[in-house]
Amino acid sequence: MFILAEITGNIASGLGLLGAAIGVGLIGFKAAETVGRNPGASGKILVQAIIGMALAEGLGILALFLAK
Repeated sequence: MFILAEITGNIASGLGLLGAAIGVGLIGFKAAETVGRNPGASGKILVQAIIGMALAEGLGILALFLAK
């Protein structure tokens, strides 16, 4: 019974971290695409991309610790 609870907790935290990794990848991809289209706005785009990545990583860390 305890092994099943441990496995499901590991699966839930793994899925949470996978979602965070996908989110960070999408943010980076779209930021690079946007800078390619408008290089003059790269400073503003970089700041917003870093904030978005930090929020996505924070949710991933929460998923890691709260699922176990």
